[in-house]
Amino acid sequence: MKISKEVQQALNSNRPVVALESTIISHGMPYPKNVETAMLVEKTIREHGAIPATIGIIDGEPIIGMSPEEIEEFGKRKGICKVSRRDLPVVFAKKTWGATTVAATMILANMAGIEVFVTGGVGGAHRGAQNNFDISADLEELGKTNVTVVSAGVKAILDLKLTLEILETKGVPVLSYQSDEFADFYTRHSGIKMENVVNSPKEVAEIIHAKRVNKLDGGILVANPIPEEDAMDSDVINAAIETALKKADEQHIEGKEITPFLLKTIVELTNGDSLESNIKLVINNAKLGAAIARELTQL
Repeated sequence: MKISKEVQQALNSNRPVVALESTIISHGMPYPKNVETAMLVEKTIREHGAIPATIGIIDGEPIIGMSPEEIEEFGKRKGICKVSRRDLPVVFAKKTWGATTVAATMILANMAGIEVFVTGGVGGAHRGAQNNFDISADLEELGKTNVTVVSAGVKAILDLKLTLEILETKGVPVLSYQSDEFADFYTRHSGIKMENVVNSPKEVAEIIHAKRVNKLDGGILVANPIPEEDAMDSDVINAAIETALKKADEQHIEGKEITPFLLKTIVELTNGDSLESNIKLVINNAKLGAAIARELTQL
């Protein structure tokens, strides 16, 4: 594992560090928007008092704190593997490049000693998962890996209620930030009422601290709703999601290809509006993640 000098120094001196994934660069957005967004998220984290640590795998080696040049290469290079827990040993052994999903980023962040990780939305149970068992490994990782994930809920293409049921079964605290409804990615209102509402970064940090000092293994999910001014019209985005799901079914898209396909199709159907909302919600999560990481260093 290669940890950048800046990240290692921050960890050694108990300064706040925020992990970032690389799948959003290689598989989440087109070039050059992917690189621009990755750099903007890093800049936002710095402006809010923390050190960003973008995580990816280059020639089989995990990189904790990618350089701007490495991020640029991730944005342009074709054929970078989308890597989850199951793929890590293969990518390590074959010495290939890998873009880390939420699950893989959690694993590598935990190995490096980073508690807070910011993403757009985590994976979960796909619609119809009761029949096809299409459930993201992100949920398994949240159940056992000691990392706090700040996201705008789960990806809107998923079955939100089923995903939350699985997280409950795995003992994952789901904290809803300043809202009594579960964050619905592109919109603020899912209609799903939340039990654990938190109202400040300090409150989140205290819950993380309580979980760790009592050795209650596993992750925490902080659901941070997209700002109202950046949210999409729910009718528009839901219609796009339904159309994208139908296209995926017609083209027999499945497995790890399904999420990138759906997100790309939704961007096309909304004339780019969903991509802009996606970027805004990631930036919003970066601000909160940096604030939580700062508070955590005080405990």
